[in-house]
Amino acid sequence: MTAKKSANDGSPYYVPPEPKPLPSFLLAVAVHAALLAFLAIGVSWQKVNPVSVEAEVWDMSVQTAAAPELPPEPAPEPEPQPEPAPEPPPPPPPPETVVERPAPTPDPEIALREEKKRKEEEAKKAAAEEKKRKEAEEKKREEAAEKKREEAEQKKRDEAEKKKLEEAERKKNEAAEKKKADAAAAEKKKKEAAAAKAEAAKLEKFRQEELKRMAGAMGSTGTAVKSTGPRSDGGYIAAITAAIKSATAYPGNTDVAGNPRATFRVEQLPTGEIMSVRLVKSSGVPEFDRAVENGIKKASPLPKKKDGTVERTLDVNFSMKDYD
Repeated sequence: MTAKKSANDGSPYYVPPEPKPLPSFLLAVAVHAALLAFLAIGVSWQKVNPVSVEAEVWDMSVQTAAAPELPPEPAPEPEPQPEPAPEPPPPPPPPETVVERPAPTPDPEIALREEKKRKEEEAKKAAAEEKKRKEAEEKKREEAAEKKREEAEQKKRDEAEKKKLEEAERKKNEAAEKKKADAAAAEKKKKEAAAAKAEAAKLEKFRQEELKRMAGAMGSTGTAVKSTGPRSDGGYIAAITAAIKSATAYPGNTDVAGNPRATFRVEQLPTGEIMSVRLVKSSGVPEFDRAVENGIKKASPLPKKKDGTVERTLDVNFSMKDYD
């Protein structure tokens, strides 16, 4: 058994000494014995037969009218002597006094341990409830985050599907537009080809006619080239020379001794379009000859005279120094 702490050992608790049980036990035995004796006396007193008492009761409140005189009353008989009244019963015994035993004072160490245990259980319970609450909140946050992530993914999928449909629609429209444009381009190209073919046929026919005419003229006189020379119109010659020179690009070196010169014969239609270019006399520099020939072809159609006519055959002369 734990030793009791005294009031002088510095402890905040004071435990009084436990009372001895023997005096209390003897007192309880005496009280019970007195109670049993009182009960025996009471039972025996109740067995005495009570004395009977007879009495007449007169009602003096009733008044009657005057009655006739009555005969004289006989002498009253002697009244019986009343028996002595019985002794009053003894007062009931006082209730038994129950001596309550003082409750034992709890051990402060046990109380401290129980209080500590109770606080620990409350702390554990509070910690468990807090943990449960945090888990519920965490689960709720995770569910909200999962729902938000699913909504974002669904939105992303919807946007991707929408973009895919838009892309497919755009490609479909582009394909339709391209097909339409290709059909239009093919139709236009077909028309242009047909027009070019017709124009080429027309030009070829005209060229053949001109060649025949020129051949006939040359066969009859022998002087068609000389008679169609452009020496008679200086402005016309200058315009043709300027057009061919602006269309000619010679990247080579023009600082050559002797000033090489190339002569070309050009045949053109009445519209100024060139039918043929032939090198009559080379300059001795093939690169320069090719550059001048290409320039003549690029200058087509050539300028016309003031009256709107052209020389059908031209002798064109170009020197290398002309391109300095």
